[in-house]
Amino acid sequence: MIVMGVIIIPVTDSPLRYPGGKTQLKGFINELIQTNSIKDCTYVEPFAGGAGVAMSLLLTEKVQEVIINDIDSSIYCFWKSILEHTDNFIKLLEETPVNINEWYKQKYIQENKDKFSVLEIGFSTFFLNRTNRSGIITGGPIGGYSQHSQYKIDCRFNKKNLIKKILKIASYKKQITVTNDDASVFIDKVIKFLDKDKTFIFFDPPYYKQGKHLYTNFYTHDDHVHLSKKILSLKDYYWITTYDLSKEIMEIYNIKNQKIYRLNYSANNKRKAAELLFYSERTTLPETNHIELISNI
Repeated sequence: MIVMGVIIIPVTDSPLRYPGGKTQLKGFINELIQTNSIKDCTYVEPFAGGAGVAMSLLLTEKVQEVIINDIDSSIYCFWKSILEHTDNFIKLLEETPVNINEWYKQKYIQENKDKFSVLEIGFSTFFLNRTNRSGIITGGPIGGYSQHSQYKIDCRFNKKNLIKKILKIASYKKQITVTNDDASVFIDKVIKFLDKDKTFIFFDPPYYKQGKHLYTNFYTHDDHVHLSKKILSLKDYYWITTYDLSKEIMEIYNIKNQKIYRLNYSANNKRKAAELLFYSERTTLPETNHIELISNI
């Protein structure tokens, strides 16, 4: 949000900082679930990333369970680690120094994942996410390699607060399922076996224009086309899909249920961004103050 001309990064229940994260949509998505009278809701994110919305909805008990999926093995290892190896993860968090020498060690793990365990990869993902510019795993460290900047590598690494977030999420682990599939495969393998009346799905694919600069696993044009066919086949489900504003995506998702909306967004460029929102035939949009619905396309 923007207060007195200053951009304030939204508070999130997720321990991860995620480029393109949509935590600010949590209020809107909760309204969607309520408006469509989805009882005992299973909330699904095929492109989970930091899963900020999923964790907020679960921890405030707005949904019964969440299923989070990400094709990025690093992100998958992080979520598996904090849920299944919580104590060991917390021990690493407490004992690992946050400095540039450690940054190089954790970067090596990411570059040689076949040599390390799920826990080691998961912690490395977390460490680099918290210490890299914009949370981009493949990016450079906050403060630069020389650490001569005003902001140092540990400025986003409040151990006490991060431990608190992780422990709270882990206390809900029986209500969290984590998978590691391509989203199109995930639709066929998982979503199509879920109860249509009790499921809400939030598709947040890699951005069309900036995806290659933000994500490890970005999509080509053909990937976006293939995904759209899978999503649009879910006619009887409740879902929304968000994208960056691009002519190509509007042409790919050539359906009547699409709008432009604005979200106060602070991930890459600091701006109030206009983005695309698509929704299924079954989904009714609420009257909302959480986002600015500008128009039909």
